[in-house]
Amino acid sequence: MTSHEEPDDVYVRGQEILDGGRIELAAYDPQWPRLYDEEERHVRETLGDRVVLIEHTGSTSVPGLAAKPIIDMLLVVADPADEAAYVPDLERAGYVLTVREADWYEHRLFKRPTGIALHLHVHPPSSPEIRRNLAFRDHLRTNDADRALYERTKQELATRQWRYMQDYADAKGDVIEQIIARALRR
Repeated sequence: MTSHEEPDDVYVRGQEILDGGRIELAAYDPQWPRLYDEEERHVRETLGDRVVLIEHTGSTSVPGLAAKPIIDMLLVVADPADEAAYVPDLERAGYVLTVREADWYEHRLFKRPTGIALHLHVHPPSSPEIRRNLAFRDHLRTNDADRALYERTKQELATRQWRYMQDYADAKGDVIEQIIARALRR
């Protein structure tokens, strides 16, 4: 679903409009894993045993891959729809709920307005997106051809003008699905 098709109520604070319409890709930064580790500790300290699983995902988790300098994190909690059980604590810790997708595995997305740029994606244990995200990440870490394909795709798309970041993300969808299909066959 492209952003212009998303229901307005999915975006808690409105869609992110890109400044200048461009996506900035950065060369892989060996500091990204350290930044993830710091945020993981912060989330674990905040939520304690409510963290079922937490993983570094997205392009910043793949050594050698150019990426938007935004740390993607996958957080699994027992029930993302039970926002009272975790959202107030995350908000007190500096995370801001920006997306609520009840119809897509109860996905929630948090960002931090200060500090490092990050996307904290929250899913329930039953979400197939957990396996898909981890398979995609692990495959890109070990498959040079698909890592290069994905990077070329991102670099080409980054040259275009985009109103919303989600439009750029959606444009990568076909290539991502091809790579995930290969990763899941392994």
